[in-house]
Amino acid sequence: MPSIFSKTALLETGWTKNVRITLEGGKIAKVTPSTTAKPEDAIVDTLLPALANLHSHSFQRAMAGMTEFRSAGRDSFWTWRDLMYRFVNHITPEQTEAIASLAFMEMQEAGYASVGEFHYIHHQNGGQPYDNLSELSSRIFAAAETSGIGLTHLPALYTYGGAGKTALSGGQLRFGNDVASFNRLVSEIKDGVKFLPSDARVGIAPHSLRATSPEDLSDLLDSHPSGPVHIHISEQQKEVADIKNWLGARPVEWLLENATVDQRWCLIHATHMSTSETIALAKSGAVAGLCPITEANLGDGPFNGPTYLENGGVFGLGSDSNVRISLTEELRTLEYSQRLRDISRNVLAGTDGSVGKALYLGAARGGARALNRDAGVIRIGALADLVAINGESPSLCALTGAQILDGLAFAASDKVVTDLWSAGRHRVRVGKHVSRDRIISNYRSAVSQLMSVI
Repeated sequence: MPSIFSKTALLETGWTKNVRITLEGGKIAKVTPSTTAKPEDAIVDTLLPALANLHSHSFQRAMAGMTEFRSAGRDSFWTWRDLMYRFVNHITPEQTEAIASLAFMEMQEAGYASVGEFHYIHHQNGGQPYDNLSELSSRIFAAAETSGIGLTHLPALYTYGGAGKTALSGGQLRFGNDVASFNRLVSEIKDGVKFLPSDARVGIAPHSLRATSPEDLSDLLDSHPSGPVHIHISEQQKEVADIKNWLGARPVEWLLENATVDQRWCLIHATHMSTSETIALAKSGAVAGLCPITEANLGDGPFNGPTYLENGGVFGLGSDSNVRISLTEELRTLEYSQRLRDISRNVLAGTDGSVGKALYLGAARGGARALNRDAGVIRIGALADLVAINGESPSLCALTGAQILDGLAFAASDKVVTDLWSAGRHRVRVGKHVSRDRIISNYRSAVSQLMSVI
């Protein structure tokens, strides 16, 4: 059985020295503190429970840097979305797989052990289904297998082009399904995921209130009474206004009143909420899926963090557009967004304590819940989603044990990650993914082909 020896590990009981962890079947089988290493052990400096990346659109990784040129007038999320739709028109199944493989590899090298892939490109250009309905999902599966990342696959129901049941158009045609065709797609996806490791999961993702309807959302939830449910919500002020004009309530308000939102739900962004919405979401048990880098890049705005956490809210982190895949940067961007808004410091630590610890362990708990993984903690029986960092790196070596997570969140880069296990699969070693060269070569070829036709 594979085993890990760590000079320091963050266990459920706190920081512990000289810990040996035995793995079996992708899970933690034994935890032995205050011991010595054995010859067969993978020896690391500081071991943490690895985070889940709860929200990714992996194909957008290939767009990174392409939308940072200001056009005449005011750029916004909606102008960015138009560029994304044009990009979508040309991407092939082979390119989808190569791009996702790179994104998943980069996530692991940054310290993420798993990913929630919110997947909404289902069809060919123009909307014609593939002969294999789940062709593009199968490419995501192949990318997960190549990288070894833990996958929660979240096929998205995307029926309408905007609030009020407007028709799909342009790039959106590749996303489109009604509830019946979507349920057939999910059935095929569940058959396909059986060939992945046993920690792989399938959920559903009604894309947003603007891309579905009250009737369709009700039918969808009736058809899928268990498993993760993720939804984009309240990302943009225009979205809030459009939904209120159509449904008579703000998006989070409407959803909480019209669906049984509980611990299986993850509400992505939830950026623009009233105080009452924030408190109600916190008390629902759902996870707020926060994507600070993307939310900053798109000009979405900051999350209402203090009120949410004061009321027991659970959150996790996602890389969303993948414009920048960095766990450390997501952590600090979340806190810095709160500081800039409130003109304050150490906002998300609660009444007192370490901000880095609150951010890291909060995201570990919420990400595991959102992806339906028994992870986010080092204990016997949990999935072996583990990350090792180099506590002797210049950005961390001056810190005490109690300060390490603060250093990780605010001083370090992802280069401090030395090793990563996804359900026991040891795919990052000495800071590099074991398949890095092949994945990068395939990506470069795929992107060269893609850019030649855009």
